[in-house]
Amino acid sequence: MSNLEANRWFTEVSDRDGSAFSLRINKKLDEIQSPFQNVEMYETTNFGNLMIIDGCTMVSTRENFFYHEMMSHPALFSHPAPKNVVIIGGGDCGTLREVLKHPGVESVTQIDIDEVVTQMSLKYFPELCESNNDPRATVMFDDGIKYMREATPESIDVVIVDGTDPVGPGEGLFNHAFYKSCLEALRPGGIMVQQSESPLTHMPLLLEMRDAMLEVGFVDLQTLPFPQPIYPSGLWSATMARKGESFNGFRESDADKAQFDTEYYNTGIHKGALATPNFMKRAFNK
Repeated sequence: MSNLEANRWFTEVSDRDGSAFSLRINKKLDEIQSPFQNVEMYETTNFGNLMIIDGCTMVSTRENFFYHEMMSHPALFSHPAPKNVVIIGGGDCGTLREVLKHPGVESVTQIDIDEVVTQMSLKYFPELCESNNDPRATVMFDDGIKYMREATPESIDVVIVDGTDPVGPGEGLFNHAFYKSCLEALRPGGIMVQQSESPLTHMPLLLEMRDAMLEVGFVDLQTLPFPQPIYPSGLWSATMARKGESFNGFRESDADKAQFDTEYYNTGIHKGALATPNFMKRAFNK
C-alpha cells in the first residue's frame, strides 16, 4: 500500500486488545488540543463525520445511535417515573438528546469536563445537539466527579455515566468513591447506568465495575450488551445499577407507545439485551 493510500485511512490500534479498527477518510476537518485531551475530526467516506479523542474513535454520524439510545432509554424505561436526570460526561450531547425525548423528564443536567468536545459536536454533529437549548436542559463544563460528590442526597432519579475509557479524564469514573457518590445522590429506586466497555475483550474491567457497584450498596445490576461498530470488538455494554430494590422488568407499554423516533431501541431490543449471553453469565457467576 502506498503512503497516499495509507493516509486515506484512520486506524485505531488497541494494544490492550490486540486489535485494530480502520475507517477510510476523505479529509481531516479539525483538531484541537484541549487542557484535557486531543480532539480530532475527520470526514469519512462511508460513516459521515468522525470524532477521535486521544487517538480513540468516539462518535461517527452513521452509528452513534446504538450507543446513545442504549445509554438512555433502557434506564429511563426501567425507572417508574424519571424526572431528574444527570449525565456525567456526554459532551457530544447525543445522550442528552435521547433523554430529552422523554416528556416526563423535568430536568437534565449534563456535566462534561471538556468544553472542546461540545464545541466540536455543535460544529460537526449538529443533529446530536438539537436539544441543547431545551428549557429542561442545563449543560455545564465542570468536574463531574466533584459534582456528584457534592450533589444533594436523594435528589436524582437517574445518573447516566457517559464517559470515556478508564484512562485520562475518565479514570475517576470507575471506582468505589464515585459509585458511592452516585448511590447517595439517587432517590430510592434510582438507577445509575454506566458504559461498561466490551464484554468480549474487557471482561475483567466489567467484573471490577459490577463488584464495586454492589460493594458500595447498589442492590441489583443489569448489563446490557449492544452493537458498537467503531469501538474495539464491535460489542459494547451498558451496566445499570439500582438503589434499594431489584429490577422488575421495564415499562414495556410506555416504550411501545413512545411518541418519539429511535433508530435501534424498541421493546424487543430491550428484552433481547436483558437475555445475558452464556459467556457473560459464566463470568458473572464465578
